[in-house]
Amino acid sequence: MPPEESEQPPEGIPAETINRNWTELIQEMRSTQTGMQVLTAFLLTLPYSDKFDTLDGVQRTAYVLVLIGAVSGTAVVMSPIAHHRVLFRRGRRPWLVATADRVARTALALVALTTCGVLLLTVDVVVGRVPAVVTATAALAGYLLLWVGVPLRGHR
Repeated sequence: MPPEESEQPPEGIPAETINRNWTELIQEMRSTQTGMQVLTAFLLTLPYSDKFDTLDGVQRTAYVLVLIGAVSGTAVVMSPIAHHRVLFRRGRRPWLVATADRVARTALALVALTTCGVLLLTVDVVVGRVPAVVTATAALAGYLLLWVGVPLRGHR
């Protein structure tokens, strides 16, 4: 048995459960990873478009913050894979699962914030600042409702 599977998991949690949790977390993060990479690539091309020079100071600041969010989200969502590579066959699967769980939550928060930031910037450029703030705020409320409120309500 490889060391990862033979390590004693936290008390009361079978090794099979730890392995299943790891597999499920990695599967969940794959779709988030792809989305963040595509969003980051798209954002990196924007400064080369003709309309980018027309952005005002607020829009440029929003762009830079959204780009930082996308790059950070990409780094965060890919970190469990790097952790696994560094710790491969060192019997650290329980730690990897616990860490990947926290990382997945952080990545989802960055996805929501970055997506809302992209929405804010896009609506600001196309329609105006007030509709952009309203739209981005509504989108953030939607993320909170769907990603936090619904599961917590269903858990009760």
